[in-house]
Amino acid sequence: MFISTGSGDPSFKGFTLIMPAVSVGNVGQLALDLIISTLNMPKVGYLHTDCLIPMAGNNPYATSAEDASQLSTNAEVYSHSDLKLVVLQIRTPIIQTKVRSFRKSLVSWIKSCGLVKTVLLSSSHAYQRDDRQLLGTSLRYLLTPSLQKVEGQRVEELGWREMERISVFPDIPDSEQRLYIPGGGVTKALYTDCCTEDISMAVALIFCSEGDNIADAFMLINHLNDWLRLLEKPTQGSVQWRVPPSWSLLFGSGIPPLIF
Repeated sequence: MFISTGSGDPSFKGFTLIMPAVSVGNVGQLALDLIISTLNMPKVGYLHTDCLIPMAGNNPYATSAEDASQLSTNAEVYSHSDLKLVVLQIRTPIIQTKVRSFRKSLVSWIKSCGLVKTVLLSSSHAYQRDDRQLLGTSLRYLLTPSLQKVEGQRVEELGWREMERISVFPDIPDSEQRLYIPGGGVTKALYTDCCTEDISMAVALIFCSEGDNIADAFMLINHLNDWLRLLEKPTQGSVQWRVPPSWSLLFGSGIPPLIF
């Protein structure tokens, strides 16, 4: 599944993997853009899979004309050896009939890498929150049992709020509780897979709506940075994330003046 762009396969043993769920507002992907751009992470490979919609384009993190001509695909892997960090950026949706196959391949790759933990950045429809989720922060988290043992106390100290379980039958007291992440794409299923496979995974998600989700991306990445310390937070102000040049075309190239 993973194909290296270098002379050999890089080792991710002991690394932390961060990846997005293709979910409402694409907040996870935007947040990863900020990480890759700010840390100037080099591309070390890509995922070869027929489960994602094909895509090819220019380098979204180009800093010069030479960099801009580099090819960008639908699922690329970036690495930062000093931080022991690896990022999987997914740029296209999963083909509907191949979701299960993609999850299976992804779990297999995660297990083969020898990672310390995996973090899935996701989002969920704000308009489908229940009454409890309307109060307080719009950020939530989930930890698989194996990661809960290691990081559970830490996230509690940070004041993070766990994703609530929702009643299967809301009008019936004491009905079965279930995890419900509308608009979250593969989030729930992949989290369940990692619980079953004893993989250390955290899900960090935000309730949002479709539209201009840049502010949501900054909120999610600052939230994650409080835990992982990818960048040191200054004593005053907030972390200065570097916006990639591709964001200038986030809503297209503008209206041609010749149409008026």
